[in-house]
Formats: sequence, structure tokens, C-alpha cells
Amino acid sequence: MGARSGAKAQLVVDVTAQCMRLGEATFVADACGVLFWPAQSALLVADLHLEKGAHFAGRGLFLPPYDTRETLRRLQDAIARYQPARVIALGDSFHSARCAADIADADLETIHGLQRGREWIWIAGNHDPEISARVGGDVASELLIDGMTLRHAPHAPHEGCEIAGHLHPVARLAGRGISLRRRCFISDGRRIVLPAFGAFTGGLNVLDRAFAEVLGGDQISVLMLGESGLYPVPPRNLLPD
Repeated sequence: MGARSGAKAQLVVDVTAQCMRLGEATFVADACGVLFWPAQSALLVADLHLEKGAHFAGRGLFLPPYDTRETLRRLQDAIARYQPARVIALGDSFHSARCAADIADADLETIHGLQRGREWIWIAGNHDPEISARVGGDVASELLIDGMTLRHAPHAPHEGCEIAGHLHPVARLAGRGISLRRRCFISDGRRIVLPAFGAFTGGLNVLDRAFAEVLGGDQISVLMLGESGLYPVPPRNLLPD
């Protein structure tokens, strides 16, 4: 995953969703940052970090208090688009365990509405190792579905196929006087790391050593989230921060 200094950005395609293969399974990566698994009718989303604004406000650091509402609105749109039978949130759904317990009634009502008529699984993350029963759904440390391990943080080494979040991948490109730094999906053919979905979440450049430690170096594919679509990015064009 080495960078090439001065490489020009090459954005090949602009579509709202693209297929990703992992083992024998096919997934649909969506430009909003979710991953849909048609064979399982499952929508996967990572790192919602709900109530991050409230968490920092409680510590005297003001952030606009609308992150939970905006994140749930975007998730609501994705669920309406794919109509999944199952939603699996891949950890750090809440910025802290207390956030899950204290979430506002209006936002809790939205969550319960999204859960209605479908299975909902919260995978525990490092920010939310415990998740209040108040938010509904089931809680798991990780899942194994049809040979696919779903967990919060990617493991290395890991046998088989894996889908995770945690690392908040972002890709950076530059060319023609323009610099882009956007959230992205990243895969090595054996695992996929999803972008962080939360409105207030930051990101880690995919050239950081943390990615090299869990992804193979020869088959890297990157899909950058754009304003109106997903852009496949050749690894040779990736730039460090």
C-alpha cells in the first residue's frame, strides 16, 4: 500500500453503489457508507458513534448537538433503500456505554422504529462494550454468518473472511490543484473494513501502519465515498496525510 509522491487522482467511476466480493459472497457497497449483503438481506454499518456531541458537551467541550439525529436520518435512508431483514451494527454504535443508556427519548423512538419488523444486532465495540437494553435489539461480541466473521476491530492474522470497522478508513488523493480526503471502504479480498458512519467521526489514512498490520499488501482495493457516488481508487494513487 505504498504511496507515490505527486500521483494524480484518477477517479474512474461515479456510481452510488458498487459490488464487492469477499470469498464466495457478494456485497453492495453504498456511497453513504453502509454495506448490504443480499444473500442474507443484511445491512452492515460501522461506527455510528451516536451521542458523541452529548458526550463531549458533558465534559465542557461544545459540539453541535445534532450528530445523533443526522446519523439516524442517514441510516433511515439506507434502510429504506435496501429494506433489509437484518441490520448489524459493527461496534462503537454509541460513543460510550452511558450514551446508550441516556439517549434522548426522540432518538430512542427513531431507533425503535428502525428496528420494527427486522432483526437488529449491536456488536459491542471498544467505546460501547456494554449496550443498554433500553435501545432494543440483540447484543453480540461478534458473529459468524455463512463463514463470514463480523466483528468490531479487524484481527491479524485471521483465517477466513472478516468484515469489521473500528479503523475509520479514509483515502487521500491530490491532483490538478485539488486535494481530496474522504471516507472509504478498503479490502484485501479476505476482509473488508467499513468507513465510519457517524456524523462526527474522524478518519485514519489507509496508508497508516494500522491498516498494513491487518490487510495484505497485494490485493488492496479502495472505494472512496464521494458527494454523489463511489470512486474506485488505484492504491498507487493514495497519498499520506
